[in-house]
Amino acid sequence: MTGRERRIGVYVCHCGGNISDHVDIDQVVAAAQAETGVVVARQMMFACSDSGQGDMERDIKEQHLDGLVVASCSPKLHVVTFRGVAKRAGLNPYEYTQVNVREQASWIHSDDEQSTTDKAISLVKAGIARTRLSEPLEPLVVETTQKTLVVGGGVAGLRAAIGLADIGLGVFLVERAAELGGWVGRFDEMYPTGKNGRALIASLITEVRRRPAISVFTGAELVSKSGSFGNYRVGIRIGGSTPETLSVEVGSIIVATGFETYQPEVGEFGYGIEGVVTLPEFKEAIDHSSGPLMYHGTPVRNVVYVYCVGSRQSADTPAANAYCSRYCCAATVAASVQLASRDAQVHQYHLYRDMRTYGKFELMYTESRKLGSVYLKFADDAPPAVARDDSGRLVVTVRDLLTGGEELAIAADLVVLVTGMIPRKNEELVSVLKLPLGTDGFFNEIHPKLRPVETVVDGVYIAGTCQGPRNSSESVASGLAAVTQSAVILKKGFAELDPLVAVVDADACTACGLCLDACPYGAIEMTLGEGKSVAIISETGCKGCGGCVPVCPDNAIDLRGYTDAQISAMIDSLLEVPVA
Repeated sequence: MTGRERRIGVYVCHCGGNISDHVDIDQVVAAAQAETGVVVARQMMFACSDSGQGDMERDIKEQHLDGLVVASCSPKLHVVTFRGVAKRAGLNPYEYTQVNVREQASWIHSDDEQSTTDKAISLVKAGIARTRLSEPLEPLVVETTQKTLVVGGGVAGLRAAIGLADIGLGVFLVERAAELGGWVGRFDEMYPTGKNGRALIASLITEVRRRPAISVFTGAELVSKSGSFGNYRVGIRIGGSTPETLSVEVGSIIVATGFETYQPEVGEFGYGIEGVVTLPEFKEAIDHSSGPLMYHGTPVRNVVYVYCVGSRQSADTPAANAYCSRYCCAATVAASVQLASRDAQVHQYHLYRDMRTYGKFELMYTESRKLGSVYLKFADDAPPAVARDDSGRLVVTVRDLLTGGEELAIAADLVVLVTGMIPRKNEELVSVLKLPLGTDGFFNEIHPKLRPVETVVDGVYIAGTCQGPRNSSESVASGLAAVTQSAVILKKGFAELDPLVAVVDADACTACGLCLDACPYGAIEMTLGEGKSVAIISETGCKGCGGCVPVCPDNAIDLRGYTDAQISAMIDSLLEVPVA
């Protein structure tokens, strides 16, 4: 615990109305100003703006501040931003505290301004209490291995491997399948580039083989990971009749494992009836036909597309995919344009809930209609019905909202169920890498805009469709973003890790071993020191989760930056009740 007299600056952000619309900022600033150790308290329209950061830097220098509290949005968004402010102004960045008064006050208590303001004041006081007891900490500096593991040999993984090799990093490319290429390698013409998927993959594989820095393992899987950010040791199990595990050292890991396509249940929108196919099956049929589309030797004259199959499902559906799969509309429209350009006589009917041909793909949607496609909108609660009539014809029945809800029966030679992307099952990989999953089952990034390919596991990045539905161009872009993030750390030869890690008081430790079981990262081991066994925590392996702290019966473990004293001070501050 520090006994020094503190000089703390507190800055309360309006967040453009996100906070100030429901919190009385003046009251929060006044309450902060009255706290012990606070020498500056002011409000800002946007604390994260260049001008806001500049004002804080100036105050730190002129007022000789030794602590910083910013009351704004989630620390998930701007911890790096405000640590940078502190560092540039000469203040230790670990004597900064971000208080979340947006998500934890304004956004969830917008119905009662005074109560919301009172809660914001309490949160700010707790942040000040923590900062009073903060100590200057220094980052942990570790040398990095200038090699990267890329998991997944689809278009995103291949392009990432090439990018890494071209900037001078070694690459281990691991693909679970027997061949590289993924989904893109199965198709001919693709949107939005119009490139041939097979040809594209073939050219990327050629480029990979031209680079000796890339080692390729097919029929292989990642089965283990140890070490710490910048210096991971990973185990790659290579298949075959006699599987073996190869151990390699890498500085970062890029996961680009791709997706699976939704597989309808038998009877779902007529699936299982001859002539009812999924979008990938339809695309392959088009690619394998040189002229008019044939199905089982019969020319296809009428095609009906049923959109949102396996996407935007009702919560009543078992294991519902509530998300929009995003790429499906544009992919289907592109396939219809491709078919119409080959056979002007084919009739195409698109039965949709909402058309989401975002961005420039709207032009493709217009082209599809000009080529004769008919678009019919059905209600969410009245999906089309697919069946065979008494004569054996395939018929799709739908109520079209665009014509006042008139019921239409459309005879079809082929019904295409527009199926979306679903997460690929990778339980072992998730377990090995401790990858976080979103509510949709895809791998979760830290922030979709600010940190779109980073995960909460240092040095482990995600790219392509393993993190959500997207097209090939978007997948490649995210793969290259992961390359950039790897290069930023690995090329300079060292990395700085947060010092907010757990530490053990060797004198208090009784070697009970409970902390070993509590650590999800394997960062704790028991070792013999000065005549007795004690727990030792690897600073580079610890992620600062704090899971080991409460299980220690001897109170021998503390967490830097969130010490018992700091947490107790925060709780005491929150529990303060004004005397009437």
